[in-house]
Amino acid sequence: MATTKAKRKPSQTRRSAATAASRTLRNPKATRNAKTAAGSALAQTGRKAHTGTKAASAAGKALSRKVTSPAGRRAAASALAQTPRKKKR
Repeated sequence: MATTKAKRKPSQTRRSAATAASRTLRNPKATRNAKTAAGSALAQTGRKAHTGTKAASAAGKALSRKVTSPAGRRAAASALAQTPRKKKR
């Protein structure tokens, strides 16, 4: 019996997440980690790109801090969702 794996749809930042990322970048009180994650999410709108390791780390830190705004959290979550998956050996 042959099993077929479902193809993953290439992830791109949705409009609502891009709007949240834009708000985060314009927010003077946003943390550096939130802005890094927002920039990564915003850079991936409309194209097939992946979040780098530094941006993924910043997104994780932004999500773990209570100070991060809801828009910052949404942008960070979008950036984290677009990190490449490690292949199992």
